[in-house]
Amino acid sequence: MSDESEQHGFHEQYWFNTQTRQVEVGRHSDWSHLMGPYPTREDAQRALEKAVRRTQDWDQEDERSR
Repeated sequence: MSDESEQHGFHEQYWFNTQTRQVEVGRHSDWSHLMGPYPTREDAQRALEKAVRRTQDWDQEDERSR
């Protein structure tokens, strides 16, 4: 990243493409296939796993509250 981009507050953003299952640097694909932005490549790579885990947690919480 260049010094100029740091001075202007620009940071690379990473997106997880749910269609290709790949991480994109910057938003290149249609919004309907993207999760993010994430501050690191690693966060973007774990995006789907984290979303699945949260959904499972919410489902369990719903079951307990019935």
